[in-house]
Amino acid sequence: METDETVIGDYPEADEPRLPLLTAAEARDAVAYMQLLETLDLTPRGQAAGQLAANLARRLPTD
Repeated sequence: METDETVIGDYPEADEPRLPLLTAAEARDAVAYMQLLETLDLTPRGQAAGQLAANLARRLPTD
């Protein structure tokens, strides 16, 4: 069974600069790098990177 997880965070204070959101292309690049990390790092951290990449990839829009 798949669960719908919501990410909750705080907005920075008004005087702190805000960073722009990732573009879809940047997000795809990040996912690809995490998948590569999983293949190179066989430790639990590498496996976690692969799981994170899979979770993020499911959330990316398809063009």
